[in-house]
Amino acid sequence: MNAQSWKIICKFRTDFKEKVAEWTDYCTQNKIKLSEFQKNAAIKTKTPDYSIETPIVYNTDLDKITKDDEIRMIVIGDNPGKDEQLSKNQKYLCGQAGKLAEGFFKKNSELGVDFRKNVIILNKTPVHSAKTNQLLMMMKEGGEKVEKLIFESELWMAEKTAWLHKELNKTSSGVEKTSGENKSSEKQISSGVELWLVGYSELKKGGFFVPYKNRLREEYGDDGAWNKVFVFQHFSMNRFMIDLNEHKRGGNLKEEIHSLGNLHKKEIFE
Repeated sequence: MNAQSWKIICKFRTDFKEKVAEWTDYCTQNKIKLSEFQKNAAIKTKTPDYSIETPIVYNTDLDKITKDDEIRMIVIGDNPGKDEQLSKNQKYLCGQAGKLAEGFFKKNSELGVDFRKNVIILNKTPVHSAKTNQLLMMMKEGGEKVEKLIFESELWMAEKTAWLHKELNKTSSGVEKTSGENKSSEKQISSGVELWLVGYSELKKGGFFVPYKNRLREEYGDDGAWNKVFVFQHFSMNRFMIDLNEHKRGGNLKEEIHSLGNLHKKEIFE
């Protein structure tokens, strides 16, 4: 990546890491035992018992990005699940859903995306729950302070994710001029960074992540990067692939993906 893109990514991950620390301190200062609310919500929904190790999860995979990497895509999941919050992991989409996503891009190499090298993975909130619907239960049990934490985390992630996407597109797309012995030529060096918003059921009217959706849209305004935002079903339970296969019309894979992503985008945002 170029120097500008590297600077943008460094700033984003520093801000994100500091914000997670700030939210964690907020819980400590306000005597919020977030792990207890997470545990109770899991019990109420009959989730098999597991160890809650990281109530608010920063994606440590961001720290593995180097200036030599090429970022081609940002993928937004829902929130960190059981595997993501383990102390040995503390990274996003590292469970079964992540394996399905990784396998999809490996199988379809014509897309030119290595899921673990060319993709920044984020969530709509870094607050952990075994299942997304447990977040609402946590807010009800935890009261105003927990509600404030989760709601503010949604809005912050929407704002900063939109900023990251817009800035990367400003610096990563364009025309590179090259000179030959007798003539000069131009070639496209990048078509820009796409943003895939996966898990759209909770973005629908009345869904938990509607505040995230609304703030995300506000942050883009009329910026051209909005045209590179696509909405899909989640990779979990292979819903992404099932949906894509049902949508296919025998065309180019990338065109089929964009067609589906724009269809769901229209359903969610219009």
